[in-house]
Amino acid sequence: MEIAVVGSSDFVVGFRLAGIRKTYDTTPDNIEAKVQNVLNDKAIAILVMHDDDIKKLSAQMRKTLEDSVEPTIIAIGGKGESTNLREKIKQSVGVDLWK
Repeated sequence: MEIAVVGSSDFVVGFRLAGIRKTYDTTPDNIEAKVQNVLNDKAIAILVMHDDDIKKLSAQMRKTLEDSVEPTIIAIGGKGESTNLREKIKQSVGVDLWK
């Protein structure tokens, strides 16, 4: 199981330096296609994206990401990130680890 990171080149460079191999640079024109490619890759267990990039996706793609258990979608940046991470962990493991 692998981690994938989708976003602007500035966003993914740090993850690439940390050793994550599946990083995908995007532009506003191809972000949705890149996300779909990641969703189709069964080897990817976690998808990391910036919250602002998720907001740029179509409503249908955002709903798909929201409902996704595998890969688990982690939104970094923006407001409410800890709540989003908490909800994703709860959705993935079935319990609220903060309680």
